[in-house]
Amino acid sequence: MTALRPEQDPLLVPKPTSYGTGSVSQPLPPEDDPTISLRRVEPAPPLVTGGRAERRRAAGRSASAASGGRAERRRAAQRAARARRDSVGVVASRLVGELFITLGVVMLLFVAYQLWWTNVIAQRQAGGAADSLQNSWEKGDGPDRSAGAFSPGQGFAILYIPSLDVKAPIAQGVNKHKVLDRGMVGHYEGDGAGALKTAMPWDKQGNFALAGHRNTHGEPFRYVNRLQPGDKIVVETKDAFYTYEMTSRLDQTSPANIRVIQPVPPGSGFRAPGRYITLTTCTPEFTSTYRMIVWGKMVDERPRSKGKPDALVN
Repeated sequence: MTALRPEQDPLLVPKPTSYGTGSVSQPLPPEDDPTISLRRVEPAPPLVTGGRAERRRAAGRSASAASGGRAERRRAAQRAARARRDSVGVVASRLVGELFITLGVVMLLFVAYQLWWTNVIAQRQAGGAADSLQNSWEKGDGPDRSAGAFSPGQGFAILYIPSLDVKAPIAQGVNKHKVLDRGMVGHYEGDGAGALKTAMPWDKQGNFALAGHRNTHGEPFRYVNRLQPGDKIVVETKDAFYTYEMTSRLDQTSPANIRVIQPVPPGSGFRAPGRYITLTTCTPEFTSTYRMIVWGKMVDERPRSKGKPDALVN
């Protein structure tokens, strides 16, 4: 049946209760009735026993536990720091590496200075010297070309090598610091004993010998090895243009071989006195172990009043 059956409600089940001689039946709520559950008293937490001494000991144990944790963390941090601390070998290797890096940077800067910056400075100085010479010639203020008129380091002429696009002032002497390192070409003027003394372009006979850097400091003779027989070399002075024609080259000789600048140099192909020019420079490139020699002979002398020679016009 689906109808309600109140007779089966456990709340209505009679239970005997005695009061005196009679019995009365009352319905009792089930054990899990909410009214009973709400009235159920939870047991109190156990009391902490002990006096002041016990509380102190408990506090001491708590403090010891906390301090022990801090000490352990401190020891762990110290162990990590020691692990991170590099050994002597590692520190030394790092120092050596940094030293090599520093040396490498210094060497690169030095190479850049030698191969690039010295050229910039020397070419600027040489260009200024050449312009100053030409301006003084135009004004008629240039030094007299009489013997002994040029002091060491003084410019007195300009060298042109048209096929190499070279224009460089010529100064008296071959001093490295006063002449060559300033981008100029030096004339062998000789020492007190007369050694290395060579002719001037206007002399009727002799060898006009010059020296110049092949690398760095303006490097006016950088490509003289490319000169071919017949290439022109022009020297401009206060009064005239002197044109030479390249005839021969000695690719390598000792720096002590001063015979190459004699009036009639051996190995040049010249057989008799004449008006010659000699260019000397270092070889191989970027060294000063040997000397390269280029010889030429004069083919034209032209007064400045007649203008530039064909070699400088064409």
